[in-house]
Amino acid sequence: MSFFDSIFGEFVDVIDWTDDTGDTLVWRFERHQNAIKHGAKLTVREAQSAVFVHEGRVADVFQPGMYKLHTNNLPILSTLQHWDHGFESPFKSEVYFVSRRRFTDLKWGTRNPVMLRDPEFGPIRLRAFGTYTLRVTDPGLFLREIVGTDGEFTTHEITDQLRNVIVSRFTHALATSHVPALDLAANLEDLSAFIKKRIEPDLAAYGVETPMLLIENISLPPEVEKALDRRTAMGVVGDLKKYAQFQAAEALRASADGEGGGGMALGAGMGAGMAMGHQMGGMFGPGGDAGAPASAPVAAPPPLPGGARARWHAALDGAAAGPFTDADLRGHASAGRLTVETLVWRAGLGDWTPAGELRELAGLFQSPPPLPAG
Repeated sequence: MSFFDSIFGEFVDVIDWTDDTGDTLVWRFERHQNAIKHGAKLTVREAQSAVFVHEGRVADVFQPGMYKLHTNNLPILSTLQHWDHGFESPFKSEVYFVSRRRFTDLKWGTRNPVMLRDPEFGPIRLRAFGTYTLRVTDPGLFLREIVGTDGEFTTHEITDQLRNVIVSRFTHALATSHVPALDLAANLEDLSAFIKKRIEPDLAAYGVETPMLLIENISLPPEVEKALDRRTAMGVVGDLKKYAQFQAAEALRASADGEGGGGMALGAGMGAGMAMGHQMGGMFGPGGDAGAPASAPVAAPPPLPGGARARWHAALDGAAAGPFTDADLRGHASAGRLTVETLVWRAGLGDWTPAGELRELAGLFQSPPPLPAG
């Protein structure tokens, strides 16, 4: 403090504080040698308190208003100084202004995941974050327990401690609630209220409170979220066998619309759809178990000589079917399911063709010669 500041301090008799920082909880009024004149004017604004500290001890606390300092309104300080008959000379005392307003949008969150046992997923790790508000309820206690002799105390100096208290109570509440992870979103409000109530005694010991505490989000690890997304996708699909059939039908429709090369694309798309349908049918058909591990692949035997290879696809009963061998087609023709107008296809054909137009299948529809007359 310069010489002129000391001279000015000897004559200034107005004690007040206007805060423009937005995060200051406590501010000490600086006076030269802490000298306060008898009759000085003390102005305490709304949402403030003024705490007089004399020789390291909290003396008097003033609430909002304007005061002219004298013996009558400094009872504790007068008792400490043994001023039985009033005083006229300056006295030495530190004055701390404490902001009593609500500090909003303070953040809290878990630095490390919270381990717990979920009734559905088993052991899982959860992270959480949220916001809270802070307000000083007991200026004298707050000054003694937290601030000490700090001349300017901000919210940043206490948020770490408050976050530790909140996270500790949150962890205990989450572990004992037995709420499944998938149902936590529906219970965030109850959990927030529970945690706020649990931390009230801890904060009261510091002379502060949290008028509002919110849990904004509780999240799973990224790997678990991806697995959950896949499980959700399976639930949306529903019956995977029917889904495979739908995909095959979509491939046929796209090929029929001329996407990807006309008739050849139709055959390729149909073949891929049938292969996928048979594969999915093996997984989810009778006796199949989607959750069972896949067995080792079995090598397919080579095709039998003489045209026994399954190479034909036919439009039977209004749907594509196959592949069939020549013998299979003969059986369908005998049963009347395969006629000369039935559309068939095999590799090498440009498009679906009526069976009666193919020379290699003409024998299927020739009637046997009549028996000789007896």
